[in-house]
Amino acid sequence: MRRLHNTTQGYDWGSTSDIPRFLGRSGSGEPVAELWVGTHPLGPSQVETDEGLRPLSEVAGEIPFMLKILAAEQPLSIQVHPNADEARTGFEREEAAGIPLDAPERIFKDPHHKPEMVYALSTFDTLVGFRPTAEILRVSAQLDSPTINAASATLRARPGYKGIVRVLENLLLAPPPAEEIAQVVVQCKALVHDGVDIKRAYSTAAMIARHHPADVGIVVSLMLNRFTLQPGEAMFLGTGVIHAHLSGLCLEAMANSDNVMRAGLTRKRLDPDGLIECLEAGMSRIARVEPEFPSFSTEVYSPAVDEFALAVTQVSPADPDGVALITAEHSFVMCIGGAVQVIDEHGEKVPLSRGESLYTTTEDGSLTAVGTGEIAQIYLPGPHTPDSRMEDLVGTRPGRALQ
Repeated sequence: MRRLHNTTQGYDWGSTSDIPRFLGRSGSGEPVAELWVGTHPLGPSQVETDEGLRPLSEVAGEIPFMLKILAAEQPLSIQVHPNADEARTGFEREEAAGIPLDAPERIFKDPHHKPEMVYALSTFDTLVGFRPTAEILRVSAQLDSPTINAASATLRARPGYKGIVRVLENLLLAPPPAEEIAQVVVQCKALVHDGVDIKRAYSTAAMIARHHPADVGIVVSLMLNRFTLQPGEAMFLGTGVIHAHLSGLCLEAMANSDNVMRAGLTRKRLDPDGLIECLEAGMSRIARVEPEFPSFSTEVYSPAVDEFALAVTQVSPADPDGVALITAEHSFVMCIGGAVQVIDEHGEKVPLSRGESLYTTTEDGSLTAVGTGEIAQIYLPGPHTPDSRMEDLVGTRPGRALQ
């Protein structure tokens, strides 16, 4: 077992308090958006060794997954993650062009795709996937603007996923003027005031406008499903899913990638052509992940991807001999509440308080946790890792949507 030292990212939309509090620190007043655990070159973790701190990649090689703690105080960009072929092609193209990895104009930071799973640590609001055609038309029918009227006409002529993507493409390539977007926001606020808010579409647009006035993303948000996750609920997003997280604190388990195509609600470089290309490749899966229970203390969230699975374990004095953790080829163990002690098969003991983490391997043998707290463990799934039940949400296959 090796204790990890991890990096944070200070993006504009981050919370000034949530991650510092999670780490038991005082905030500086600046936003802290993400805590990264992994070997990605833009935010690599380090491990404690007898020789001092060393990059995790030097000890473990490239780990195929990442763990993030994400704290959103403002909406994130409207974005899509590429599939494996798109990521590899885009990375090779930008490498050949000599664009530095940390350059503002760089889109592909690595050659990997980025399926991800969100596990809520607080009430977590997000926009994910397109609303059904009929619902978009119902939302639009309450509004009156040239752009929205044209979009409705396009969608009536070509209903379904491909028609929605065409509407989005038209919005991104020819955004409405700021005055028109402002008028749409006025209409949304008036509807909310009158008690009309179809699936929270109008209140969401009004909220986004406070942070990104005149951004085309306000209009795009009217086409997207709004979901709320309660603490302990998990949602899987395959590659090629349009989304924009809105607020809250969550844990993200994902493939080891930072590839993002953006289309609004950000000062970062936009890539509307790349985003549309990703969407045209086909609609990916959006699903609630229902946990499996290998023991009464542990829940396993495994969305049947090769790169990661997530286990969440409750540790309490009710188990005086400790609670068994997952043994895996690669694993990050993080305390996400309380204080615990992790003990390996050789008797080594490492105390962890909230926000502290370890890297473990099969060489550590069986792992046990004692104390009073909660542990999240992201790990490389093996042949015996149970696949979780996946409940598809609106916009993919029929199923119950998150409320």
